[in-house]
Amino acid sequence: MPDVVRVVLADDHALVLEGLRSLLGGQKGIRVVATATDGERLLDAVERFRPDVAVVDIRMPYMDGLTCLQRIREKHAGTKVLILTAYDDGQTLQSVMAARADGLVLKTDPPERTVNAIRQAADGQLVFPAAARRWLYDARDAGPAALSERETEVLSLVAEGMGNAEVASRLHISENTVKFHLQNIYRRLEVSNRTEATRKFLER
Repeated sequence: MPDVVRVVLADDHALVLEGLRSLLGGQKGIRVVATATDGERLLDAVERFRPDVAVVDIRMPYMDGLTCLQRIREKHAGTKVLILTAYDDGQTLQSVMAARADGLVLKTDPPERTVNAIRQAADGQLVFPAAARRWLYDARDAGPAALSERETEVLSLVAEGMGNAEVASRLHISENTVKFHLQNIYRRLEVSNRTEATRKFLER
């Protein structure tokens, strides 16, 4: 993760945009380099400032957040994209996952969760809310690389951005046991790290 995470914010609601800017302005190691109120201005800002993370409202004038995500992927693969939304329904989660976003931030999330999501995305982690768990469980038994119930629990918490110590505490197991489950998950899904494992499983 860079010493200072450079962020572009995009939302067509001035109140939300200013609230995010104010929140992040007081955070050490995070700097808002630009804001945008529609998709076209967002792409211009990303082109100009090359941010580490773009926080993008899913619904904006001229170009929606998921279309912006694809454009950013094409030209600025190094910029992580978090989709911002007020909805955590299944359709929204599936569309965000299918678009290969680096995470989803809910407008109803506590401020510290939004800040953590930006830091985690900048660090290369995928960040999805607890509501994504049900999609993990629905997919658990699909395909030859099916995961056990405990492995699915571990991976669902990893998908929320938790580290090994946090997962261990939540599941009341040791960190070594978490590492053991992660190694099994990597082997079953034929990946080499937690980010690849989360993305592959969310997309199944």
